Amino acid sequence: MDTDIKYYKMGKQNEKLLDNMKELDKQKLPKWFTGELYEEGAEVTNRFGGDSCYLNNVELSMYDFIMGATQMYEMGIFNSGNHAQDLRKGLDWFRKNNASAYMVLLD
Repeated sequence: MDTDIKYYKMGKQNEKLLDNMKELDKQKLPKWFTGELYEEGAEVTNRFGGDSCYLNNVELSMYDFIMGATQMYEMGIFNSGNHAQDLRKGLDWFRKNNASAYMVLLD
């Protein structure tokens, strides 16, 4: 029974740690970011050159935001007056936070 309680407490501590990590991730994204914050990262492949790199959850969230905004911009669809400005901010954020991945995926 003591073991069950110990694991229950550790589970609650791990749950709290994960919640804290998610909160820290949110703090890494700029306030203007309106996209979804993913829980996990993934490997992403450049759609033109085929090179790939791994992005953490925060970088992947911003990458998808950039790609979605780019597609909308290319189609002439603007969902806000700041659409092009947000796209530029996203690219600047990505270049600043992971320059090597920016060069592989977005340059």
